[in-house]
Amino acid sequence: MPIIYCFILLVSMNNTKVLAQQDSKGIRTIYLIRHGDYAPQDDSIPDSINVLTPLGIAQARLVSTRLKSMNIDFNSLISSTMTRAKQTADVILKDFPELIFEQSDLIRECTPPTWREDVMAETKSSEVEECVKNIEEAFQKIFIPSPDDKDRNDIIVCHGNVIRYFVTKVLKVDTMSWLQMSISNCSLTIIRVLPNGNMKLDAFSDYGHIPENMRTFTGGKSKEKELLIDDEKNSINKKQKYQNIFH
Repeated sequence: MPIIYCFILLVSMNNTKVLAQQDSKGIRTIYLIRHGDYAPQDDSIPDSINVLTPLGIAQARLVSTRLKSMNIDFNSLISSTMTRAKQTADVILKDFPELIFEQSDLIRECTPPTWREDVMAETKSSEVEECVKNIEEAFQKIFIPSPDDKDRNDIIVCHGNVIRYFVTKVLKVDTMSWLQMSISNCSLTIIRVLPNGNMKLDAFSDYGHIPENMRTFTGGKSKEKELLIDDEKNSINKKQKYQNIFH
């Protein structure tokens, strides 16, 4: 009887140690940011021509300010290689110069499969296949537990379709449902990856840092907007023209 008791005690102690080791691991929190508003929004022209508008730059500054106000030690900043995502990340990087800026082709904007026949009719099957391949590979590389007992906080700037597809993966729902969600420019989607690999969606398309009159989004009728700067001398709003906005 004492031998059996000792055996049970040893097993219990070992299990306690395993649980303690699991609990000691850090949590990875991923901050997904959709790029800012851009123009001319034409995928048939070279990507370098699709650049952030003044409104898009303002949106990027607002989300960067929100990140800064969180008082979090961020570990990385990654963006898609597309111009509008890189420019958004450049704005954020000014507030976080200590971060190493990386880029990835895997999170470029693309169109995954959807139930919408009109959308699928406009997309080549080869492009859809490549899109899924890239996003799935990105998901496997990004959404992994922290490698040690320290929490990690990663900023990723990419695109609306990519983020919505990621969310369906986190929620473990049909990935074809991604188009049922609308996502705002420079909104925050926050996902936690626990030590055991389980994932929690903390926020989706949170745009609380962006005034409603500056909000642009996918789906429905997102009216074209221009950034207006208040003229203190005349007490009226005038359209502000920007030149060399990145210099």
